[in-house]
Amino acid sequence: MKQGDEIAGYRVVSEPTNANGGKCMWAFAEKDGHQYFLKRFLEPKRPREGSTASAASRRIRFEVCQEFEDRHRGIMKLLRPDARGGGNLVLATDFFHEGSTYYKVTELIDTSSLEKPQALEPRQKAVLLRTLALSLQLLHDIDVVHGDLKPLNVLVQKREGVTFHSAKLIDFDDSYVSGRPPGRQDVAGDSLYGAPEWRRYVQEDEAVQPKHLTTAVDIFALGLMTHYYLTGALPGYSDRYGSPADAVNAGEQLVLDPRLTDSMQGLVRAMTVPAPRNRPRMTTYLTALKDPQVCALVHRRPGTAKPTSAEPPASGPGSPGPGQPGDTATRTSRVRSNLSRGKVPAPAAPPASSPPPATEATGETSTPTAARTSRVRINLGDRRQTS
Repeated sequence: MKQGDEIAGYRVVSEPTNANGGKCMWAFAEKDGHQYFLKRFLEPKRPREGSTASAASRRIRFEVCQEFEDRHRGIMKLLRPDARGGGNLVLATDFFHEGSTYYKVTELIDTSSLEKPQALEPRQKAVLLRTLALSLQLLHDIDVVHGDLKPLNVLVQKREGVTFHSAKLIDFDDSYVSGRPPGRQDVAGDSLYGAPEWRRYVQEDEAVQPKHLTTAVDIFALGLMTHYYLTGALPGYSDRYGSPADAVNAGEQLVLDPRLTDSMQGLVRAMTVPAPRNRPRMTTYLTALKDPQVCALVHRRPGTAKPTSAEPPASGPGSPGPGQPGDTATRTSRVRSNLSRGKVPAPAAPPASSPPPATEATGETSTPTAARTSRVRINLGDRRQTS
């Protein structure tokens, strides 16, 4: 794929790049007078006609491709652009293969620059978070897990003449049905925003099975993102750990910004507990945001700050699941970039993608995992590319 190429009627109008693209290349394209975001998957590859590969090898490759197609088309059927309340989901409009290569197409979205969401007024923060939460609730209501929730996959839009910013949720390529994630070597995600059970799953902890990866994975990520959008930084954690989830798995408490209101501290704390079953549902999160002041930052007098390391109350039945995570090698995050602990820099414009499935948290996990450094580029800045 290169600028000027025409692929299935889409004319490539920008130089393709792999920036923040994981295992894909992406570019802008035009077709019938409309602009699109065109993604080219680097894998899997369909066997070419006349290939000299053995019949067994071709069969295996076809099976992998069929599974890939089924997952993407299945998510596209579940997440329809005309679904009620789906206006802030940037969904795929086309998915096809040309030759041995797969492509996905999404509408191009104009977005505004929002480098410091923490500088917004409480009401504006609440509206931004509510639009994101409503999109996530739409996924969870049909048992779809986004699977790679992070600021990089949220486009912030502010239309001309409109007072508030809204969040456009993108990149559903790594989504899956709740409790039915891809295999340990294939499931995607980001180590910085990944949930404790996801970290243990990719680290080959046999105590964590596919059924334990549910919509609660997204709830953990949303808790971290909420802290970031409100304060400009992730919750703090010890230098001994490479990510918030690693710290939580080791039994550590994340350090929350004392400027958060007591209600918001309790909400974020509940969203980031180790046991998936004990995390709140999206309805609880949305109810909390009905009062914009929950998003305010409180400048407390010295000695009056509420401790942020207290054990949070469980928001549902259940307790941490059994099993100790093995201290095995971790999987490399698909998004690269250095991110200092508790200080999140403004993100760089990323490509977008399409969606898959999830459900409510069922299993629980908690125990230590191997520490590792997360490398993620997060930029909420000028993002005129979309999915």
